[in-house]
Amino acid sequence: MKKKIVLISLFILPIFVYVFFALASHNSLFLDTIQKDLPEIPTTWKTVNGDSVSLENKITIIGFPGQNKNDNKANFFNLNQKIYQKFKGFEDFQLVMVCPKGMEQDVVDIQLDIERMANLSGWKFVFAEQEEIITYFNQWNIQEKLTPKGTPNVFIVDKDRNLRGRNGKDLKGKTEYKESYYTTSGAQLHNEMTDDFKIILREYRLALKKNDPNRRKNG
Repeated sequence: MKKKIVLISLFILPIFVYVFFALASHNSLFLDTIQKDLPEIPTTWKTVNGDSVSLENKITIIGFPGQNKNDNKANFFNLNQKIYQKFKGFEDFQLVMVCPKGMEQDVVDIQLDIERMANLSGWKFVFAEQEEIITYFNQWNIQEKLTPKGTPNVFIVDKDRNLRGRNGKDLKGKTEYKESYYTTSGAQLHNEMTDDFKIILREYRLALKKNDPNRRKNG
């Protein structure tokens, strides 16, 4: 029985992993870099438990929600179901929401409501003054501009604090540019964002294989 389990691990599991990543329908093996070296999240921005959050060495989905509790609840639920639940098991993946101070109780209430249907325990919510958040976001130097109302869009940031997305040709040869993903649209999360996130995870998986000393030694 143990031998069968070992054989399954050696042969079936790698095939499953390959198929999982290969299902991404994006026309590139790598996700485009939209902006390099994003500023780190300030250490003075804390969770309700007093913890700070870092982008460095993490694959991060980050959002900047506004103060509309009902909108946030719906968008968080979409993001949780379409993205977080699929990828929460991957090492070094985190989901971060940067919220204006004063929203602490709203966030707790939303978590309690959604957790009746889904698990948000791995999400990280940090809080800062609204003006500080807008100043920080402006340092990203991207097309989208943050207002006091926040944004329903979320962003993919790699381990080197680079913003990732699409900047080139799509499968039909049309020019496309995407720096964020619209959480109000379950279809966009399920299709475009899922594809793009699979690509970035595949990048790191290939890099790990390439840098594996045992693989190099045996090769």
